[in-house]
Amino acid sequence: MNRCLIAFAILIATTSLHAQSDLPWIKKVGARKVPAFKKTYWVNDFGKITDSNAVISPIIQKAIDQCAKGGGGIVSFKPGVYTTGSIFLKKNVHLRIDKGVLLKGSTSFADYPEINTRIAGIEMRWPAALINIIDQQNVMVSGEGKVNAQGKFCWDKYWAMRKEYEPKGLRWIVDYDAKRVRTFLVQSSSDVTLKELTFSNAGFWTVQLLYSDHITVDGITIRNNEDGKGPSTDGVDIDSSSWILVENADIDCNDDDFCLKSGRDADGLRVNRPTEYVVIRNCIARKGGGLVTLGSETSGGIRHVLATGLTANGTGNGFHIKSATTRGGTVEDIHFRNVTMDSVGNAFMYIMNWNPSYSYSKLPEGYTYESLPSHWKVLLTKVEPEEKGIPHFKDIYVSNVVVKNAKKAINAGGLDKSLLQNFHFSNVDITAANAGEISFAKDWIWKGVKIKASDKSIVSVKNSTGLSL
Repeated sequence: MNRCLIAFAILIATTSLHAQSDLPWIKKVGARKVPAFKKTYWVNDFGKITDSNAVISPIIQKAIDQCAKGGGGIVSFKPGVYTTGSIFLKKNVHLRIDKGVLLKGSTSFADYPEINTRIAGIEMRWPAALINIIDQQNVMVSGEGKVNAQGKFCWDKYWAMRKEYEPKGLRWIVDYDAKRVRTFLVQSSSDVTLKELTFSNAGFWTVQLLYSDHITVDGITIRNNEDGKGPSTDGVDIDSSSWILVENADIDCNDDDFCLKSGRDADGLRVNRPTEYVVIRNCIARKGGGLVTLGSETSGGIRHVLATGLTANGTGNGFHIKSATTRGGTVEDIHFRNVTMDSVGNAFMYIMNWNPSYSYSKLPEGYTYESLPSHWKVLLTKVEPEEKGIPHFKDIYVSNVVVKNAKKAINAGGLDKSLLQNFHFSNVDITAANAGEISFAKDWIWKGVKIKASDKSIVSVKNSTGLSL
């Protein structure tokens, strides 16, 4: 091992110990237990499987139900290819998808029954995911096998609808009307472990952790670009959940790689449930919208987060916090440490008025409110008073970050009503095409920050106070 590698290893070890001492809560994240029973229920014993393209959801579900009825155990498959729609795991069940097993998602929406859930920040009816853990405890899904969601049928539906909706001024609702299929959903559950699997070609978000606590996601691989470029194929979305551990993941997708959310606009403010106590460590992001993204659904608040030991290669943004003036909520006590980035867009991007055509709901002329679908009405509900919709970002700590070949070092814009407050950067080294800009910020401290821009620019600062750069 050369001296540079030794020095880097010492740095990581030292900062890891430091994180444990200054953030004692990190010891409590993740699943506290896993299913203990070892009896194996083979799916192949619960029905005749002769065609790898035949949808066998009822057979898989029968094995899961029998396992749960017996007190728990392992549900597994003989080597082969299997096609399924939605399946629902239960308490004390360990679904094991071993090497040599490929689980394919059905390409028919009829195989994904609609459930009550939350999607993109609002509660509504939506298709169940391919694999679901809902209102359960002590569940595990693991193995060296593969899950190919075959999501192109969802991508095609979305793009066709987008082409129709956008000229009508309905960009804000098309994502909700398209009702694309998630791959893996944990909802209102505790002590769940997801380990080792390879996921590909998600129809929509790949892994969503919703209204849940004490969850571990360890060693998964996500490859959502095999069948083309699918829209909104997030990697891991942590949504109004707490005590979450995500580690050793390798993600290639077409939207945010690791994303924290907590509800949108009036509906998110009604639910008012934060995402908090989250550790994301030792992970890789390749293609995607953001290495670590907080928002844009910030209504319930996002706090007490540690992201460390991460790598971004070709990702759209590095550390991205985004919201809108109807979201509300506070993003605070966020720690972003020991990160390397190469060929990203914005190394650091903080914005409170993100993507207006999507973020703000406005009903065009020619529509009657009373006849609208219920989820349209939810999105059209005004936040009152308006001040409740103003988001707040504060107490952000960035350290030990190296960035090469970025397009822009920093793009940070608060609001005159809500300044980006108390951002601390230390030991940060960036090479970029452009240095970037900061506006509407307060009390920023930079120590050991180096930005080398190929266009010779320096960071532009406007409408800000108390910045020590």
